[in-house]
Amino acid sequence: MTTDTTGPVDPSVRAELDRLRDSIDNIDAAVVHMLAERFKCTMQVGHLKAEHHLPPADPAREARQIARLRGLAESAKLDPAFAEKLLNFIIAEVIRHHEQIADTPSE
Repeated sequence: MTTDTTGPVDPSVRAELDRLRDSIDNIDAAVVHMLAERFKCTMQVGHLKAEHHLPPADPAREARQIARLRGLAESAKLDPAFAEKLLNFIIAEVIRHHEQIADTPSE
């Protein structure tokens, strides 16, 4: 039996924990890569908006996306409120990027 900070752990339990944690680590890596791809696209949107003097935020689109994501979360058995908080955090970062792009003189 191995031990950790909480005391003895059965080897079969340790093996299952390690297997699950490896899966979590892989999922976390995929989430980071997907967010990076998403931000590449939103940066292109920001440049397009800046070129055409469109506002950094689009509240109507954001509301549609939140409603859509809440529905997807429900279907996936994920707390829709959590999904909405996550998307709101991402949207705030996207808007910040768009504002920076709009404030940067074009070459």
